[in-house]
Amino acid sequence: MNAVTRLFDFPYYQLEKYNLSEALVTKYNDKWVATSTQEYIDKANAFSRGLLRMGIKKDDKIAVIAHNNRTEWNITDIGILQTGAQNVPVYPTIAEEDFEYILNHSGAQYCIVSNEDLFQKISSVKSKVPSLKEIYSFEQVNGCKNWEEILELGKDTSNQGEVDAIKNSISTDDLATIIYTSGTTGRPKGVMLSHKNIVSNVLMSEERVPFEKGKSRSLSFLPVCHIYERMILYIYQYVGVSIYFAESIEKVSANIKECQPDVITAVPRLLEKVYDAIIAKGSELTGIKRKLFFWAVDVGHAYEPYGANGAWYEFKLKIARKLIFSKWKAGLGGRLGLMVSGSAAIQPRLARVFAAAEIPVMEGYGLTETSPVIAVNDMRNRGFKIGTVGKPLIGVEVKIAEDGEILTKSDSVMMGYYNDPEKTAEAITDGYFHTGDIGEIDSEGFLKITDRKKEMFKTSGGKYVAPQLIENAMKQSRFIEQIMVIGEGEKMPAAFIQPDFAFTKQWAARHGLKLESNADIANSKEVHDRLQEEIEAINKKFGHWEQVKKFEITPEVWSVEGGEMTPTLKLKRKQIKEKYKTLYDKIYGGDR
Repeated sequence: MNAVTRLFDFPYYQLEKYNLSEALVTKYNDKWVATSTQEYIDKANAFSRGLLRMGIKKDDKIAVIAHNNRTEWNITDIGILQTGAQNVPVYPTIAEEDFEYILNHSGAQYCIVSNEDLFQKISSVKSKVPSLKEIYSFEQVNGCKNWEEILELGKDTSNQGEVDAIKNSISTDDLATIIYTSGTTGRPKGVMLSHKNIVSNVLMSEERVPFEKGKSRSLSFLPVCHIYERMILYIYQYVGVSIYFAESIEKVSANIKECQPDVITAVPRLLEKVYDAIIAKGSELTGIKRKLFFWAVDVGHAYEPYGANGAWYEFKLKIARKLIFSKWKAGLGGRLGLMVSGSAAIQPRLARVFAAAEIPVMEGYGLTETSPVIAVNDMRNRGFKIGTVGKPLIGVEVKIAEDGEILTKSDSVMMGYYNDPEKTAEAITDGYFHTGDIGEIDSEGFLKITDRKKEMFKTSGGKYVAPQLIENAMKQSRFIEQIMVIGEGEKMPAAFIQPDFAFTKQWAARHGLKLESNADIANSKEVHDRLQEEIEAINKKFGHWEQVKKFEITPEVWSVEGGEMTPTLKLKRKQIKEKYKTLYDKIYGGDR
């Protein structure tokens, strides 16, 4: 077979090289059901034939919205792309007005959803989307057409020649997908990615990820509507890794035990939760077992790669691995040897402790507009440095602008924003994409992200504050689940804090405090005083002007549904500030 140049080439490449019996595996009615590489291709072709019979033409748009990753999504993806139409994946958790905006802005002709909940949401806006002809569902939903009707329509293979002719006419430079960025401000922008954009990123990223080709197994659970997980799924297909799809984020830990993956992709928030769960278990131990557990954790927190800590440390690490960390690994299925993390910065202590436990986290960096990976760590060839996002991929140019912004140029940089030439011209100058992130490249070539350009702010004293650095440090406290540092134009930084309610309740019970609801916790003087201690200890790491001087506790759990987080679990700063205006005024009211 020729080299892979278009996204739909990946399954065919896999068929020739690896021909897996378990290419895609999804759980239905408590049973894991595998689809082989051949079945994957056969169904994708049937889907393409069905779409052509429905009148789909080159450059038509089909929106796909799924709550969980599943085999059907991938078949649909390849099936759409082979017709020259574009797959427009949409986040399932956005507001109905955003569904309406994206479907209208993209001109989607069909919409494929995963379940009844999404069918109801799209049905409620359908009358306001003139281009939308029909809704289909992966699951059986009353009153909704099923995706299998399209497969059925394509059962007759007599128009396969037409599919093949269209495939042959599709160039690597053609538009493949439009991905609407979740955006922390304003309307979502439609990022146009060509086949070449994503394929080039797959081929460049694959060199950094050590897979046992044709033999490894992955578990996929991050939203596939996001380019990060989607690109990773193409990598898995390219190197013959079996893809198991988790039932849901809530069931990830159970699914890891069942599937025993070699690799998963994660976001820092998930790694924090895994770490907190492990520490909570360790805290239940008593006597010598408890001492040993926390001794191993301390050893892990001091980890440096490539034996940099010397022979005595390596001896202690060997013991910690044998007695404690081996149990962590067993709890994560026993085979997990690699986690790839993106979307936001990971706390360095987590990178250290997981690497010490022989489940290294390879932190990477990128954006939807760069398909997405710009840089990523790699344990091999001394390419791993904690506190950095690794070295830029070979083939990706990175330079730092005078104001510290990271600029990048490569085949993976987007075609532009759909129907928005002005925003495209703002984002790309002389072929360089302006990431909006502030960073630096160290003497060894590792890239370090320090903050979002738009999120840095000045206090009234004219001092710059980088909130993400402070927030990441503060989240190391067991009491703090989420924190947002505020203070633009004010005389000092302050913060809104969403405590770890479950842990705080346990702490309160141990201290004879009756705090039953989240509101009780938010209003408790004792909790406030305890958090004050945590903050004062962490403040010492920062300059006087950066230190959090005041804070208020919020009674809600911050979530995507609540509007405080984007679907990739980044803070929606503007919305949080508006939501807690009363708390903001309480902090700064008397200081103005």
